[in-house]
Amino acid sequence: MKFRAKIVDAACLNHFTRVSAMVAKLARTCALRISPRQLHFVLAERAAGGGASMWCELEQENFFSEFQMEGVSAENNAICLELAAENLSRALRTAHNARALKVKLTNRHFPCLTVSVELLSVSSSSRIVTHDIPVKVIPRRLWKDLQEPTVPDCDVSIYLPVLKTMKSVVEKMKNISNHLIIEANGNGDLNLKIESDLVCVTTHFKDLGNPPFASENASQDRNPAHMAEVHVDIRKFLQFLSGQQVNPTKAICNIVRNKVVHFDLLHEDVSLQYFIPALS
Repeated sequence: MKFRAKIVDAACLNHFTRVSAMVAKLARTCALRISPRQLHFVLAERAAGGGASMWCELEQENFFSEFQMEGVSAENNAICLELAAENLSRALRTAHNARALKVKLTNRHFPCLTVSVELLSVSSSSRIVTHDIPVKVIPRRLWKDLQEPTVPDCDVSIYLPVLKTMKSVVEKMKNISNHLIIEANGNGDLNLKIESDLVCVTTHFKDLGNPPFASENASQDRNPAHMAEVHVDIRKFLQFLSGQQVNPTKAICNIVRNKVVHFDLLHEDVSLQYFIPALS
């Protein structure tokens, strides 16, 4: 297996740094799947235990000026690594105003993702800062757990409001309850609701709109005003909202009643899918 890549464009480097920061907020440990055309950050916790799952996809040509890789074999031309997401994010944060950044799969007595940052010094000469990030090579037999999640047929699909607004609302709600009810309908209405023995609080978002495919897939006898709801762990939802550094160009929420809520976000040329299972 071989992998080396280089970023020289400042905008691409800043964007890649933001993506890694987002992933670090969503996952303590994640898998990095490297293929000839794409990078994927994958989180696949056990849904049965209330775990969330994530699929973040980047087209490598939109970030890297150089990109070379050889997978485990010609038939399976990919590399799958497990790493602490914060270690990668911390290394990339040192690349602010860097001249170039190189990423390479190395072996320092153990497998590493080596990040080399070329920085300009005061004298205009460059200096190299190197980070060796320990990784585990994920064996081929476990790759089946790193496939793009299947999106179930949803009861309601709706565009999300500004994520920062939702975050400020949910931060206040978490002081009252650990459980959050997310409900939406085909008329563009989204409600965030908490209930306790003493109080019931609901925040309403109106006229958000529904994706065109949602109305096409809706059954003819379904009343668009009827709400579909899902109960989730409020901390997991807040973690998802906290991970969004920049408001996405597209943000869709898909609700499968009493089973799962699926978020589909597009940040310029980075797509993120995030699944939070319903509380039993």
